[in-house]
Order: sequence, then C-alpha cells, then structure tokens
Amino acid sequence: MSDLYVTDEAAGTGWRFMLGDSCERLAEVETGSVHLSVYSPPFASLYVYSDSPRDLGNSADWPEFFEHYRYIIRENLRATAPGRMAAVHVAQVPIIKGVAGYTGLQDFRGEVIRAYVEEGWIYFGEITIDKDPQAQAIRTKSHALMFVTKNRDSSGTRPALADYLLLFKKPGENTVPIKTDVTNDEWIAWARPIWYGIRETNTLNTTVAKDSADERHICPLQLDLIERCVRLWSNPGELVLSPFGGIGSEGYVAVRTGRRFIGCELKSSYWRAGVTNLQEAEMHAATPALFTAAELTA
Repeated sequence: MSDLYVTDEAAGTGWRFMLGDSCERLAEVETGSVHLSVYSPPFASLYVYSDSPRDLGNSADWPEFFEHYRYIIRENLRATAPGRMAAVHVAQVPIIKGVAGYTGLQDFRGEVIRAYVEEGWIYFGEITIDKDPQAQAIRTKSHALMFVTKNRDSSGTRPALADYLLLFKKPGENTVPIKTDVTNDEWIAWARPIWYGIRETNTLNTTVAKDSADERHICPLQLDLIERCVRLWSNPGELVLSPFGGIGSEGYVAVRTGRRFIGCELKSSYWRAGVTNLQEAEMHAATPALFTAAELTA
C-alpha cells in the first residue's frame, strides 16, 4: 500500500470540498453547522477504493474498520444541528465461499446501526431500496440468482440484495422547521418502507475519476436517491455534509437544489472529479430559469 497522503481543498459559491482523511478533516467542520448528512460509507472490506492505508476499505478486519468509522460517526454527531438527520446508504456484505468455505451474509447494516446508536445517535428509521435482480446477477455473477442454480438445486437461491437507507437523528429539538417542497403525491410514494423507481444508472460519470490503469471500485449514489433525501430533510440554503464525498454526487444535488455543501474525499482522482462536478452544479444553480430540480429525476 502507498502511504502518500496529500491534502487540498476547493470551494465555490455554496460549497467546499476537502481532499484528505475524514478522520482528521471533519474536525474543521463547525459544531452544530450541518443540517443533513447524506453518504455511503465503504462497506468494510467488500470493495477496494484505493491503495491508501488510511482508506477504511483497506481495514484488516471489521473491528479495525468500525474503530476508525466510529470516529467519523462521532464527528458527524458533533457537527450536526440538534434534531437533524444523517441518511446513511448501506448494503449487506456477502460471505464468499472461496474465502470462508461457505456462502452467506454479514450483517453490515446491523453493525452500522449499532455503531451509530452507541455513539449517541437516535435510530430514527430506514428505507429499503428495491434492486433489479437480473441486473445484479449480471453485475455480480451471483450463483444464488442464476436460473441454472434454481433449476439444479433451488436450496442455493436467495433474493437479490437490497440497499438500505438508514436514518439517524441527533438528539434535541429541531429549531428550524423544514418546509419541504415535496408534494403530497410524492410523499405517498416516498413514505413507503420500500423505495421503488431509483434508477441504478442515474449517477454522475465515473470514467473521469479513474486513474490510468485504475480498475478499483467506483459506485456513486444515484442522484434521485440523494434528491429525495435533500428535499425531505433540509431547507434551501442549509448545509449538507458527505464525509465520503467520492466524485461529489451529494454535493452536486445539494448545490443544484439550492443547498450548501461541505464534503471530504481521500482519493485525489475522485476529489478532482468531484470539484469539476461541483463547479458544474454551481453553474446550473446560477441559472434557475434553465435548470430545475426536476431534471435530476427526468
């Protein structure tokens, strides 16, 4: 692994994007200044994002991962205003037969909930995000989803793995009511315990974020998922945080919908792509007559 560590930052109208380790740089976020956090953490050691020893995805085991992740959870709590939300996107982690000798699942979702609650957050709710089993079978080559497994011995089948959006609230009273522009018809759909219609391909372009010969995992959050969170749980002008900023997806939506954004990303190539995306969002936000939030779900 490379121990090269660099820091930098870029900023524009309504946004600041830090390059560096969230375990250190979140300390720069003012206490009680964040109105909503939206992000997806590394799923323990499921994916490789970089070769940095500071990368949580390179943790030796789950105890090491959660030891470092808990620091970010604590800093997230400190930075958040009372009564406000953190929306954390997670998935369960498959157990690989070639590694463990059997197939199954590790309860990453449950461990994240336990970590947040033990660090002082209120576990407020969760949303299951529907996934396309055929697309998942093609992408992951999971034998449990394949027709050949069903036809040979159906005891080896299981449903596709859902994503989850875990909702945590900082204790205390929210002093600024959120006056959402979410319509009643939208709320009828979004109040369901399962979110349908999140398009898995509705993401920012990842190609420009890859280093040369870099085949590491890049999986930005869907823009329509982020938009639902931002519109439901923040007001225009308020501050949205992503401690794992990636290529700037959360900031892109936040800025384009009239919010402010602060984020952090460890990997330089992701950060540079994120800066470009945030600059584009800033440009679009400056021309509201031409660009609307509806474009994010068009």
